[in-house]
Order: sequence, then C-alpha cells, then structure tokens
Amino acid sequence: MACWYQRCHLPSPNLPRPSWAVVLLVMISSCLMYPVFKSLYFQIHSSLTGSYIPGAHSLAYVNCPNEQIAKDIGRGILEKRLAVSVNIMPKSSSLYIWKGEIEESTEILLVVRTKTDKISELCAYIGLVHPFEIPDIISIPIERGNPGYLKSIEEAVENKS
Repeated sequence: MACWYQRCHLPSPNLPRPSWAVVLLVMISSCLMYPVFKSLYFQIHSSLTGSYIPGAHSLAYVNCPNEQIAKDIGRGILEKRLAVSVNIMPKSSSLYIWKGEIEESTEILLVVRTKTDKISELCAYIGLVHPFEIPDIISIPIERGNPGYLKSIEEAVENKS
C-alpha cells in the first residue's frame, strides 16, 4: 500500500482537498446548467446541419365563446404577425369548474401555430381582446413536423409589417 501511495500522491502535500461543500456546489451547478448546454447543443447542431430545433414552434389552444369573437381574435393574431395560421374549430360542448361550480357552455376552439418565443406576446394580446375574465390559453411545443412548413412559420412570424 505504501508503494501505491508513493506513486500516486498529490504533487504538493500542502494543497487542501476540496470540501464536501465545493463538491456539492459543482454538482448542483452542473445540474442547473444542463438545460443551457442542451439548448446550446441544439442551436449549434441546427445551424451546422440545417435541422429543426425541437420546441422552437408551438401550438396554442384558445377557447372563445362564439364564432364571431373567434374570427376577430384570429384575424387580429394574424394581422399582428403573432402566428402563421389560426384554425377555427366547430362548436364543442365544454364542462368545467368555475368559481367552485360545474358549468356547461358551447365554445369555439382556435388552434394557433406560432413560434414558441411569441407565446407570451400572443397571450398578452389575447388577454386584451378576449371577453373571458381569464382566457383559456394553453400552448404545447412542436417536437417534429414537415420541415418546409416549420420554416414557413419562422418566416411568416418573423416578418412584421
């Protein structure tokens, strides 16, 4: 054992060993930096290969009380270039809990295709024009899709008039 220690000892015996706090700090910072490194990897990979970055675009779902309000909101979204397209789905029955009571209504669903970084701006706009006290807006990221279509979302939403 003494032979092993003589070959593998630290260069300077006066250097302190890292404490458990330093090791813990390095481990925590590594875990917190993982999303940053993952995002950076996808951006570099995308720029080198021209491939799609998962989650760069999103679908937003917005419920509206009637078709005219849905059309007005959809048109406003497109005029402001917050999205490339808005589908207005036919009437659907909704059951939900509002202020502690079970409610039932007929609503129109908007399906909005946009860039993920425009979701907060989209929510702010809808919050201003929507008649509901708390508009029903939910978004989900697009992981994959037709590359040509995803590129058209990028181009249409970027070009503000």
